Amino acid sequence: MPSALAEKHCAPVPAGTAPLRGDALRRLAAETPKWEVISEHELRRKFAFPDFASALQFVNAIGAIAEREQHHPDISLGWGKAAVTTWTHSVNGLSENDFILAAQIDRLPQAS
Repeated sequence: MPSALAEKHCAPVPAGTAPLRGDALRRLAAETPKWEVISEHELRRKFAFPDFASALQFVNAIGAIAEREQHHPDISLGWGKAAVTTWTHSVNGLSENDFILAAQIDRLPQAS
């Protein structure tokens, strides 16, 4: 079942806002099960592709989402692979925006 998070949009998170922790973090993580929560600080997912061109196309699609949402992940690209890491810089940790971005990336056809 697709996450309802994918239908939401990122919103500015003011500096000083507490990052997600505990039950709130676990609840959102359950909606993006293909993503790994790293040290309650960031989300990461790795993707595999048959070639460089497919991986690049996927990374460009992520870039379009990131620009639209104004929430920009770190992306690593290599032959047949890409990795995405996201966190909210203004809170130095995770916010709902990271899970929204992850859910939207998961909707890309190449992500399945």
